[in-house]
Amino acid sequence: MEFKTLRNIENSFRQIRLYAILFATLCLSVVGFSIWKSYSFADEQRQKIYVLDNGKSLMLALSQDASINRPVEAREHVRRFHELFFTLAPDKNAIESNMSRAFNLADKSAFDYYKDLSEKGYYNRIISGNVQQRIEVDSVVCNFDTYPYAVHTYSKQFIIRSSNVTRRNLITSCYLVNSVRSDNNPQGFNIEKFAVIENKDIEVIER
Repeated sequence: MEFKTLRNIENSFRQIRLYAILFATLCLSVVGFSIWKSYSFADEQRQKIYVLDNGKSLMLALSQDASINRPVEAREHVRRFHELFFTLAPDKNAIESNMSRAFNLADKSAFDYYKDLSEKGYYNRIISGNVQQRIEVDSVVCNFDTYPYAVHTYSKQFIIRSSNVTRRNLITSCYLVNSVRSDNNPQGFNIEKFAVIENKDIEVIER
């Protein structure tokens, strides 16, 4: 009889211990799930920005990871540099203004190319010949697999004279490195090792 009682006590103890382990496991699971959901909820809330509209109402805006837009910003940076650098008017102040803004987007390689053209009298001929020059960027191809980012730009250059319009094929190469954002450099990139690969006439249209 005593042996049977001991067996019952031992079985009861095992059952209680099993229930306790199961209960503790359940509690830990609930706590772990609650913590995970809390972090998930907090992360979702960080993606939301509430904007006060003229002090009257709250508008919900979604924030995005800045790195998502970097390829777009890189292409816009290169496009803007080319527009400033290759758009010329027969006015010295206009040329210097464009160049100054373009140099904020690039390193010394762009200035060296400008200096070389200047020493050859290119800009003086633009002014004396009353020549307009503009550029149309066709595409900007960036390789974001390696850093610094290699870039090739394909565009058309138009040199407008009183007698004709010369259309040229312009291909350039450069590298992009991350830089500090500023009013003069809103995309936060800097162009390095700028070089003109090809710049040849396609056609001359008489006016």
